[in-house]
Amino acid sequence: MASGDGRTVDEQFARLPRSRQRELEGKGLGLPRLREIALEEGGGPAVRHILLEHSRPASRWDFDGDRRTDEGRAVWPWIRLLLVASVGVVLCLLSTYVLDSSALFVGAACGVAVAWAGFRTRRSLGGLVACGLVAVAYVALIWVGSYAAGEWYLHLRGQETAVSYAKPLHEQASHGVRVTYCRVTLPDGTVRRVFRNDERCTDESAVGVRTRAVIDPSDHYRPVLGGRSAIGGTAAAYGCLGAAAVLVLAPPAAAVMSRSNERRGRRGEPDGPAGEPDGRQGEAGGPAGGTDV
Repeated sequence: MASGDGRTVDEQFARLPRSRQRELEGKGLGLPRLREIALEEGGGPAVRHILLEHSRPASRWDFDGDRRTDEGRAVWPWIRLLLVASVGVVLCLLSTYVLDSSALFVGAACGVAVAWAGFRTRRSLGGLVACGLVAVAYVALIWVGSYAAGEWYLHLRGQETAVSYAKPLHEQASHGVRVTYCRVTLPDGTVRRVFRNDERCTDESAVGVRTRAVIDPSDHYRPVLGGRSAIGGTAAAYGCLGAAAVLVLAPPAAAVMSRSNERRGRRGEPDGPAGEPDGRQGEAGGPAGGTDV
């Protein structure tokens, strides 16, 4: 009797995770018994119902999944999630050089691919936890990174040098608020707006007074008044390192657990009375090739 998708009992049984196959055999519903049921009148729908009910993980924390059973397919969805999320973070951080904090939108656009990769992983509570950790880590990295990338860059490549205060700019912002932008004159005579104001830069009487600042040798990022300790971004960097560790470790950990569960399932699968693996010895109920359901 053929099923709607044309798969035989053997094919449908083989698609189950090993742990689900063992569970069916423990209930007396191994492959030989399913073949017998399939040959009975109305047995095809009954077999499909049994297999459907047991296609779900027995444990909500089971990383075996509910769709695939071979080791390669158990691992690849998690590796793909790691690769897609990592590429998204890298693209977001690199784009800060051109877009500054607006690079957050690049990370958000890449987040669509990350969400797709996450939905392609295993549908178990353990899988959801791993995907949730990746999602939180990804959002933290693109959100904080898009705003702190300039500070991190100055920590790595910035140079402390002597600058002098320039005349500040005063602009009228929205709602009638007056905003002051402090500026400094660099050693080459270039006047640049600073990253953050200090207590003296807003005083026009301080114009020409020498002070210290960390500048970008490529003159792309704005100077930071003070020494390296004034740059900031250290707490954000440590937080992002923790988020990066979660992003990098969660998918491989899920992949290892998935593969380990599959291997345990294969080692623990009982042999049939005739010595054939998987309990698929020849019994009345159908040939080895399987019965159509």
